[in-house]
Amino acid sequence: MSQRIIVLFNLQAGKSKADYENWARTKDIPGVNGLGSVDNFEVFRADSLLFSDDSSPYDYIEILDINDMDAFGQDASQAHMQAIAAEFQGEIAKDLVFINVSKL
Repeated sequence: MSQRIIVLFNLQAGKSKADYENWARTKDIPGVNGLGSVDNFEVFRADSLLFSDDSSPYDYIEILDINDMDAFGQDASQAHMQAIAAEFQGEIAKDLVFINVSKL
């Protein structure tokens, strides 16, 4: 059974959107999408609140479609993925929220 995970986060102080988006396009997105346990991984910039010019409480949103959570755990433990995760959680993202969602 597939699982969808939504990740909400802000950038660390001093991290520019341009630098993060370049890192995401060149490392994170291809790395995660290259895992056999992942059907799809996308990153979205949160531009504003709907029907408002107000800022979103989060800078970015990630959506992961996982086809096998056990295999995902194994894939995520690979050295190259651990390096990407460490960089993401240590130097790039703050206010991380991981949400498991199920379709009704």
